Amino acid sequence: MTVTLTIDCMGGDHGPSVTVPAAVHFVQSTDDVELVLVGQQEAINAQLAKLRVTDHPRLSVVNATEVVAMDDSVETALRKKKDSSMRVALNLVKEARAQACVSAGNTGALMAVSRYVLKTLPGIERPAIATVLPNEKGGYTTMLDLGANVDCEPTHLLQFAEMGHALVAAVDGKDRPSIGLLNIGEEVIKGNDVIKQAGELLRASTLNFYGNVEGNDIYRGTTDIVVCDGFVGNVALKTSEGLAQMLGDMIREEFTRTWWTKVIAVIALPILTRFKHRVDHRRYNGAALLGLRALVIKSHGSADAYSFEWAIKRGYDAVRNGVLDRLSSAMQENQTQLQDNKPVSAIPAL
Repeated sequence: MTVTLTIDCMGGDHGPSVTVPAAVHFVQSTDDVELVLVGQQEAINAQLAKLRVTDHPRLSVVNATEVVAMDDSVETALRKKKDSSMRVALNLVKEARAQACVSAGNTGALMAVSRYVLKTLPGIERPAIATVLPNEKGGYTTMLDLGANVDCEPTHLLQFAEMGHALVAAVDGKDRPSIGLLNIGEEVIKGNDVIKQAGELLRASTLNFYGNVEGNDIYRGTTDIVVCDGFVGNVALKTSEGLAQMLGDMIREEFTRTWWTKVIAVIALPILTRFKHRVDHRRYNGAALLGLRALVIKSHGSADAYSFEWAIKRGYDAVRNGVLDRLSSAMQENQTQLQDNKPVSAIPAL
């Protein structure tokens, strides 16, 4: 099966100068993928010419006249920029001309436009952003939500757990991945009312619920999945990235302080290289917007070409592993439970 992805080439801080080289490298290294590059045609073609790949058989360009800027409001993205690269790329997925979309654009706009264009799966009130973080066991911990939903109800956290379960089951082949609820302590009595009620829902569900977990459990690999609201998740993610960057800078600074430490650095280079590889946050770029009727992958806006290519790979892997089908099946099986106490939400009308 050939996987077809749309790439929002104008999204992010750098636009085509990053997205196009990443797409070209990925398509050249992966035989069963086709990429549709969406954006201002002249800018995309200039990058393709620079890379000498203007006639690649598995690369195509679709023109879009507008760009959703990183500081554009959700209203602007929805109402005023209907021919943006973001929206055109999502429309191609809706029309089944591609199986997933990858964008480094404005997170709020991407979530809103994705919800409007693609709609949510039955039983899902709010999509969530999920990604993986490295852990001590040499594997990954999947965490959601990472910023899509600042204020959550208990049923939303249950939905996030269901979506995380489907994602890990599909990608990692684990039939019953363990799920932890992020809290300020492991005890059942800890946390606010939302967390306590979410814990009750999770314990009553058919999921493999481990219980409450704390922040350090994310990197211990205590559970396969960690569930939290978007405010906490985003803070945890950005703190983790900042810590990894700081540790790398501090190690580099100490090893270059004197001629003697530079000699030691040369000796320790293989270890330092492996350490850098393990903590390089660019390798974990690419968060899935779960709960939509199609797959959307959100890249960091500041991603370089290496990092953005990882986001493309996440989209490719999600399609190859049937994440959407697994998620749809899981939500159908649990729709009755998820509909209980369903909150009211609205999608902006155009």
